[in-house]
Parts: sequence; C-alpha cells; structure tokens
Amino acid sequence: MALDRESLEILARALDKLDAGFAHLPGISHSVAGAGRMEEVLWALAEKLQDNYPYFHPLYAGQMLKPPHPVARLAYSLAMYINPNNHALDGGRATSALEKEAVAEIAAMFGWQEFLGHLCGGGTMSNLEALWVAGQIYPGKKILASEQAHYTHGRISGVLQLPFEKVATDARGRMDMNALAERVARGDVGTVVTTLGTTATGSLDPLPEILELRKRFAFRVHVDAAYGGYFVLASNLAENAAKIFARIGEADSIVIDPHKHGLQPYGCGCVLFRDPGVGKLYKHDSPYTYFSSTELHLGEISLECSRPGAAAAALWATQKLLPLEREGEFAKGLQRGREAALQFFLAIESGGEFDAAFEPELDILAFVPKGDSIQEISAKSRRIFETAARKELHLAVAELPVKFWSSLKPESGQATVTCLRSVLMKPEHLEWVGRMVSILESCSGD
Repeated sequence: MALDRESLEILARALDKLDAGFAHLPGISHSVAGAGRMEEVLWALAEKLQDNYPYFHPLYAGQMLKPPHPVARLAYSLAMYINPNNHALDGGRATSALEKEAVAEIAAMFGWQEFLGHLCGGGTMSNLEALWVAGQIYPGKKILASEQAHYTHGRISGVLQLPFEKVATDARGRMDMNALAERVARGDVGTVVTTLGTTATGSLDPLPEILELRKRFAFRVHVDAAYGGYFVLASNLAENAAKIFARIGEADSIVIDPHKHGLQPYGCGCVLFRDPGVGKLYKHDSPYTYFSSTELHLGEISLECSRPGAAAAALWATQKLLPLEREGEFAKGLQRGREAALQFFLAIESGGEFDAAFEPELDILAFVPKGDSIQEISAKSRRIFETAARKELHLAVAELPVKFWSSLKPESGQATVTCLRSVLMKPEHLEWVGRMVSILESCSGD
C-alpha cells in the first residue's frame, strides 16, 4: 500500500483544472477552523488506522474487501472539494448526470436499455428498496430467500412488515428447487429473492429454474447479485454458472454492489428495476428541494434522500477507465480472482491436510482441516485461523452446514461445522496462491 505520490500529483493537477472553472467568482478569504493542528490530527489518525487488517494486501483473504481502484479514490477526492448531494439536481447537478450514465452502463451488462435505477449507500439499502417496491406491488405477500441468503433480507422484511420465510438449500449452498416449488404452490408468495453469490460460499441460486417456476406462479424475482453481479462479464465460469448469468436480465429487480467487485470505495450499491413504471410508487410532494429544473431528480426515484455525489463521480471515472465489457481489462481482473480460487481449491484438495466444501462457482472457497470428529475439526479451524493470522495470512471462520462436505456426517444433532473461508477477489491473488497454501500447510501441524 505504498503511497502513490504520482496519483497525488495527478489529483493536484485535476484540482487546478476544477478550480479554473470557478475562477470567475469573486475571491473569498479561506479561514479554516483548526488549520494549525490539522497535520497533528492526521498524524494521530494515521497511527490509529494502522490498527486494521491489511485489507489491501493479497494475504488478506478473509472478507469481501477489495481496494478501490486509484482512479476511484482520486475521483472521489476531487468531487469532495465540491461535496455534491445527489438527492436533488440543485445539490448535485453534474454528479447526478454522471450517476445516470454510470448506472445505465451497469444496467447494460444485463441487457437492459429501458429500466429504472440509481446508486444507494450499499447492498442493504439497495435490497430494502427492491423489497419495498415488491411489497407495494404484492402487499402483504411473503418474501422467500434461501437459508444461505444474506441475513439482511429477513431484517428488511421485518422493517417493511412483510412476512418472510427461508427456503432450504442443497449440498452446494443453492436454493433447493423442490422446497421452493412446494412453498410457492401455496399461493401466498409475492417475491423470491435469488442470490447470485452467497456471502458464505459464493453459491448461485438456480435462476433459470426459478424463472420457469415464475411462469406457473405469479411472484416477483429479485436477484441479489450484490457480490456476484459483475461476473456476468467473466468468460471463465463453469457452464452452469454461465447459464445462470445469461438469464439475469429476466429478473424483475437486481441489486449489485460496485463497492465489492466494482472497485469502488464504501458505500456504493446499486438497485435496478426492469419496469421503469415502478417509478410511480415513489411519487411524493416536497417542492422545497426541487425548483431549478423540470428534469427528473434522482431523489424522486429513491427512498434515500441525501447521497454522496462523490460516489457517482468515482464510479463514472472507473467505468470510463475500465469499461464494463467482456474480455476487457476489468473483466480480466474478475477472471484472475476466479482462477485463483480454482487453483486454491485444487491445492486444498490435493494437499491431504484439508477438505474443500465444493468447487467454487465464483471466487469464494470454504474448507476444513481433516479431523476425526466435527468438534475436533471446528477446534482446528479456529486454531489454524489464529495461527495463519500470526503468519500474516488472514482468512475468515464461518459456521456452515455439515452437508456441504460429502466426507462429513452430522454428530449428535450437530448439523454445522466451523470452517475456514477464503475470498480471493483481488486479481493479485492469482500470484499469491502458492504462498497462501504454503502458510496454511505450515499452520496445520502447529
């Protein structure tokens, strides 16, 4: 994470360009409160920020943390000197236009030209909005999501006062279609949340089968692709995964998080609706924020009000530098992460010390150390997690169903096992697989 002084020089030149656009204004005196102690405070902050895991480094593979692209950091910083608010055009005229353009490029990944969508503070707010719309269309009807879907869906349903129910998963962490078909047949389901990239294992719910089921039963299909959505551009997916992503454009709504695989700073989520007509559900009357233009304001099609225009500027700049296209530089970065996960999986499987749950569909792998009992395996997982961290390999621990491992059987009603989990979402991970495996093997005997 060495300081990129060249980037700072680029930012300084860009600030000069930005400043020139306002040179016609009368001069003002710059009196900054506390200016004399700013360096002292920032020095103290820099020390405190060292109390973090090295999220930017390839040896950090624990959670879904991917460093923003340098152009995203620079664009965000540049926009912050204006500090626009994308709720209304009055507060974010330029960045509102940038947001619309950037979001249209995201929607185009899924084949959508006509749609309604905007940025959000993150995946939770994006999913909240999608389920709010679903509840307006099917008031009082049940929301279904798999047992491996993100826990936020249950919370959101509670906030919206909509009934919520979990659907069983199969041995690969995907929604069980037999259980889903039986459940929707009761006729009280309004929305089925389809997760493309579960948090624990990166599993993909069977979207094509869910879409076929929608033909028989009237429910909305909401795709939570907060993590996995950008893989629609990847060309090294397995056949089944490729077929799933090929159908994503048939969903009623989609959520994707640019602050995960989209190389953006937190928080930057995005919600998309296939039918632009859902915009009528947002109608409200607050003329005090809309008086300079008859053009549609982003605040008129979103639940969130104030939102950072800097997030839109950063996303727009990143997509201008790295277009969202198959075989492009951005897509190749995704493919490198997936290839790293596949190599890591093969190394785990052939090494003799660990058992992987199943071959990763994206770039996440869950695995356990070998042992004679679930209790021993769980204890070893925690011990290896701590030992690896001391050797600068940072993984995650998770509690997952035993059924994810064909070699394990539940014991005394114990249906879950503590496992290790890696998220190999950085392109650089591909070059570090060997080092990671070596560290892991050294930990298994400690």
